[in-house]
Amino acid sequence: MSLPSRPQETVRNSLIDDAKARLKKHDAGSKYSYLSSSKCSILLPLLVKEEKLYLLFTLRSDKGDTLVTPVVGLIDHNFQATPNPDEVKNVFLVPLEYFLHPRFYHQSHVTQPGYCGIVHCFKYTNPEDGVTYCIRGMTAKCALLVALIILGEKPTFEMEFNLSDLIASSEETFLKHYKHATSKL
Repeated sequence: MSLPSRPQETVRNSLIDDAKARLKKHDAGSKYSYLSSSKCSILLPLLVKEEKLYLLFTLRSDKGDTLVTPVVGLIDHNFQATPNPDEVKNVFLVPLEYFLHPRFYHQSHVTQPGYCGIVHCFKYTNPEDGVTYCIRGMTAKCALLVALIILGEKPTFEMEFNLSDLIASSEETFLKHYKHATSKL
């Protein structure tokens, strides 16, 4: 006989189960595995803290000219990061809802031959230490997509994703970026 779960654990499990179900509906699997060998993934660790979903970020350098696959990993709410200071300057959490309703946000439109897109920039001040972080570029685009999938709400700003067909519009957006990055023209 199992013991009844505590209310906080029940809420946490419900949030995680709902996030998993929504993410599974949008999983592209190995659909694009045939594309260039120049590929990488962006891991977006998702956890529940204080009955809300958060993404865990690290300050790192971005790679260009690669096909980026966003990968969401669910981590335990008790996780304590111990980064190598030679590789990671800082670790911080951002509420998932922040990527739909940010307090500080700006975007720029990039128009180049064969490519037109939006570059998102979220500025988030960590309430624990007062440090402001800038989440932009491909990481911001992936965080926005995860928030759209899991929370299912429209953001307070213009975006390139179509809420009526997130799968097709996200594939189009990421492939357009990939094709532009690998073009030699």
